[in-house]
Amino acid sequence: MAATKHWLARLLALLAAPLGGLLAAGGTRAAELPEDRGDAMFHLYDGGGVRASGPALLVRKSIADKVSLSAGYYVDMVSNASIDVVTTASPFKETRNAVDLGAVYAVRDSLLTLSLARSTEPDYVASSASLDMSQEVFGGMTTIALGFTRGSDEVSKTGSPEFADYAKHWQYRLGVTQILTPRWLMSLNFEAVSDDGFLGSPYRVARAFGAIVPERNPRTRSSRAIKLRSVTAVGEQGAVRAEYRYFWDTWDIGAHTLEAGYARHIGERWIADAHARYYTQSKALFYSDNATTDTLYLSRNRQLGTFTNTGLGAKLAYTFAGAPGKYELKASGSYELLRFDYADFTDLRTGKPYAFNAHVLQLLVTAIF
Repeated sequence: MAATKHWLARLLALLAAPLGGLLAAGGTRAAELPEDRGDAMFHLYDGGGVRASGPALLVRKSIADKVSLSAGYYVDMVSNASIDVVTTASPFKETRNAVDLGAVYAVRDSLLTLSLARSTEPDYVASSASLDMSQEVFGGMTTIALGFTRGSDEVSKTGSPEFADYAKHWQYRLGVTQILTPRWLMSLNFEAVSDDGFLGSPYRVARAFGAIVPERNPRTRSSRAIKLRSVTAVGEQGAVRAEYRYFWDTWDIGAHTLEAGYARHIGERWIADAHARYYTQSKALFYSDNATTDTLYLSRNRQLGTFTNTGLGAKLAYTFAGAPGKYELKASGSYELLRFDYADFTDLRTGKPYAFNAHVLQLLVTAIF
C-alpha cells in the first residue's frame, strides 16, 4: 500500500500545473505534511487588451513533523485597456498585491489546514480565512476532504470617495478521492458558494434602447459546482487525466468544462505535459447586450453572457539536481493559448460579436529541501 500511495502521489505531481502546488496545502497524501520547499514564479497574462504580470513567491517549512507553515506573496501589475474600458472609459494601470499565510497540522491519518489571505488594489481589498480537513479511510484507499472559506471584500471607486460598499462570501467544499487500482484514481468534488453585497463593478455600464445606463446587479448570488476527475497511468513513464465540471447558480448561469491532458517523463530529468480545455456557459437572466425592456436588474458584463472558451497548453519541467529524500532543484515553464468567443456581446467599434485570443506564460523555479 505504501508503494502504491507513493506512486500515485508522484503521478499527480507529474500532472500538476505550476500554480497548482504553489499555494495549495493538500494533495492525495492526506496523512503526510507537504514537502519543505521554496518557489519563485513569474506569470504573464496578455489578451483582450489586458496585460497582467508579476512575481509570486512561496516558502514552506515543517516543524517537528507535525506542523507545516507557509507564506506566499503574489503581485499583479495590470495594464487594462479591455473592451469595456476602451468603449466607456480610459485605459488605466494598477497593481494588486496578495499575501497568503498557512498552517497544516498532521494528526494520525488527518491533515488540518488553516489559511489566511489578503489582496489589495487601489479600489478593492479582499480578505479571507479558510479551514480544511482531509482524512484517510479504508486503509488509505480513500481520502475525504472538507473545507470552508469566509471572505470579506471592501469595494471603492477611484475618483469617487463617496462610493463605498462591501461583498461577503461563504464557500463550502466536499471531496472524495478513491484509489481504484495501483495505476488509476478518481476524485469527485462538490462546491457551494454564497455571495452577498456589491457583486458588480462600479465602473461598468449597461445599454438599454441604445443608451448608456448604470449597471444593476442583484446583491445576492448562490452557486454550485461539481467536478469529476480521473488520472490513469499509461506505460511506465506516462499518465493521462480527464475531468468534467458542471456549474450552476441562482442567476440562471449554467456552465460546462471539459479538460484532458497527457504527461510523461523524458529520460531522468525532463517531464512534458500537454492539455486541452473547453468551456461553455449560458447567460444570466438579467444580461443583455442592448436591453429593449426596463427591468430591475441589468448588466452588460460579458462574463455573464453566453460564450465559449478553448485552451491549449503545454508544460516542460527539468530537474537540475537532487537526492531522494534530501533535496531537489527544478525549473518549469508553461504556456497556454486561450480563445474567447462571445455569442451575445457586441464590439461597439465593429458591430460584430466580440472575440479575442489570450496568452498565459508561467516560469517557475522550485527548491525542495
